[in-house]
Amino acid sequence: MLQPSTRAGDSLFGAIPRWSKHQRWALSLTLCMALLWLPGVVGSAQSYQKTCICASNIVSCSKMNLSAVPTGLPLYMAVLDLSYNNIQLLRSEWTPVRLPKLHNLLLSHNGLTFLSSEAFVYVKYLRYLDLSSNGLKFLDEFVFEPLVNLEVLLLYNNQISQIDRSAFVTMVNLQKLYLSQNQISRFPLELVKERSRLDKLSLLDVSSNKIKILPTDELQVLPAWIKNGLYFHDNPLLCHCDLYTLLAHWYIRKFNSALDFKDNYTCILPGPQKISERVFDLSGDSMNCSTFKEKDEEAYLEQRLTLNCDTKHRKMSKTWMMPGNVMVSPGTNQTAKVLKDGNLEISPVKAEDSGTYTCIAMSETFNETIYVVLKVHNFTMQGSGETLNTAYTTLVGCLVSVVLVLMYLYMTPCRCFCCPNKGKTRGEDSIHSSMLSVTPTHEDPALKAELNRHVAFVDSKDLQGQNGKLNPNGEEDDEDDDDEIDAEAGSLVKGKRKKSVAESISSVFSDTPMVV
Repeated sequence: MLQPSTRAGDSLFGAIPRWSKHQRWALSLTLCMALLWLPGVVGSAQSYQKTCICASNIVSCSKMNLSAVPTGLPLYMAVLDLSYNNIQLLRSEWTPVRLPKLHNLLLSHNGLTFLSSEAFVYVKYLRYLDLSSNGLKFLDEFVFEPLVNLEVLLLYNNQISQIDRSAFVTMVNLQKLYLSQNQISRFPLELVKERSRLDKLSLLDVSSNKIKILPTDELQVLPAWIKNGLYFHDNPLLCHCDLYTLLAHWYIRKFNSALDFKDNYTCILPGPQKISERVFDLSGDSMNCSTFKEKDEEAYLEQRLTLNCDTKHRKMSKTWMMPGNVMVSPGTNQTAKVLKDGNLEISPVKAEDSGTYTCIAMSETFNETIYVVLKVHNFTMQGSGETLNTAYTTLVGCLVSVVLVLMYLYMTPCRCFCCPNKGKTRGEDSIHSSMLSVTPTHEDPALKAELNRHVAFVDSKDLQGQNGKLNPNGEEDDEDDDDEIDAEAGSLVKGKRKKSVAESISSVFSDTPMVV
C-alpha cells in the first residue's frame, strides 16, 4: 500500500527525533531570520507585489531599502520608480524579459556605481531615464546604445569625469541631457557641433563642472535654438574677451541660458592670484573688453543674399516685413521671397534694398521678433575686385618706376673713355663729382669744342670760400684767367651754338651746377 507523502518540514524535523516540539519551532524561526538578513536576498527573492506599490501601469518601489530590482515585473508597466534604494549594480539580468511598454525608469539616489553594457537591452522603448545623484564615474560607448527612443537623460550629481565621444551617438531622439555637478573637464562639443550633433538636442546642461576652456568660435555659429538651451555657468572658465562677447550677444538675444543665470557666469582672471570675476563685468577695468554691438548684414549690387530668421525655438511659422513695413508675400514682383526654412532670399540685390527687415515668428506657445539691418554697397562684388586689382597694379607700377630711376642714377657705369685725358689728376676725385657728357650732333669743330663741357655736382661743404669757382685740381683760379676763358668761350659760341643745347645740361641733385 502506498504511504502518504510527508511535508518537507516534517521530514526535516523527523531527522532530529530527540528534539522537542519547542526546539524544532525555535530552529525554524532562526533559519527564517537568517534568510531575511542575507544581503540582496530580499530584492532578488521577493516579487514586486510584496515590496512595491502598484497604481495602474505605475510601479513604485521607492525607499524600500532594495539592493536589487524586484522580480516578476508586469509587462504592462509604463513607469518604474526604483529611486532612494541601495541598488549599486545594474546588471544585464535585472529584467529577464522585454518590457515593451516601459517608458519611464527612475534610478536616482541609489549609490549606483556600475552600469552593464547590456543593462538596457530589454527596455529599448524608454523615453525618460533618471540616473542622477549616484556614483557613476565613466560612461562607456555601448551603455546607452539600445536607447534609440530616449528623449530625456538625467546624469547630474554624479562623479562622471570621462565621457566617451560615442556614448550618445545612437540616441537620435534625445532632446534634453543633464550633465551638471560632475567632474567633467572637457566641453562635449560633438553633441552640438554641426555634422556630429544630435539633431533633436535642444538642452545641454554642463554647469557646475571643471571646464576651463570653451570653444567660443564654434559656439558662436550655432543655431539660436541650441544656444538658448546651452548652460555652462559655475565652471572655472578662463577670462578673455571672446567669452564676454559670446555671452553679451546671448544676453541681448534674451537666450534663457544667459538670461536666467547671468550672475552665475564667472571666470578666473589672468595672474597668479586667480581672482574670480563676473563675465559680464569684463567690459570694465578688469579686462576692458569692447562693448558688444550687433553687426549689420552687408551686401553688394546684383548679389544673391539670404537673411536668416534665427529663432530660439524650432518649428515656428515665420513672416517677413521689408523696409517700410511692406510684407513679403508670394506671387508679387518683389525681389525678395521666403524660403521653406523661413529665411528670406533677396535676388538680385539693389541699392534700395537697404534698411531694416523684420522677421515675426509664431507658434502655439511662443512669439518672437527678430530685426536684421541690411547695408547695400553701391557697387557689385566683381567691380570692387576690379577696383582693387587696378589700384594694386598702379601701386606696383609706381614702385617699379622708382626702382628703375634709382638704378639709372646710381648704377649706370661711368663712360670715361669719352672724357678728355688731359688735365686729370688724382685730385679730381676729391670733389665727389659726377661727370655728364653730351655728344654733339654737329660737325663744326668749334661747336664740338664748346659742347665738350662737363657738369660737376659737388657738396656744399666743398664750395665754401670758393665763390662758385673751382678748377679740376681743387685750386682757385685768378680772376684774370677767368675773364680770358669767358671771352674766348663767348667768341666761339656766338652765332654757332644753339642756346637750347647749352642750357639742356642741368643738375638733378644740386642747386648750383658747376661748369668746368
